[in-house]
Amino acid sequence: MRIDKFLWCVRYFKTRTIATTACKKGHVKVNGDSVKPSRDVYATDKIEVRKDQINYTLTINDLPPNRVGAKLVDIYRTDTTPKEAFAANDLLKYSKEYYRKKGTGRPTKKDRRDIEEYRDENEIESDI
Repeated sequence: MRIDKFLWCVRYFKTRTIATTACKKGHVKVNGDSVKPSRDVYATDKIEVRKDQINYTLTINDLPPNRVGAKLVDIYRTDTTPKEAFAANDLLKYSKEYYRKKGTGRPTKKDRRDIEEYRDENEIESDI
């Protein structure tokens, strides 16, 4: 089975096109080597997939005949992703929130219009 089809079948990617693009960009490795989307995979192969800034590592148990339901995915692969990868993703999320809070910094176009409208109202009141 092709690697892009396998990743789609075990629900790591929503479409085969997205899986193919990930392979072309070098986000998918089989047994430590970057692969093309047409690379065949077999049982006991080790796959590393970089998705959403997390390096998922999995081992193929068996090849599915077609796309499988979410409950049946564990039959065909063993996920060996370390828990530290998910913890690092949580820390990254917190660092993004700390770096720039929403609403701070340069005002948006809507904010500038509101400020100008407020200034115009104050100028009219001060003239009276």
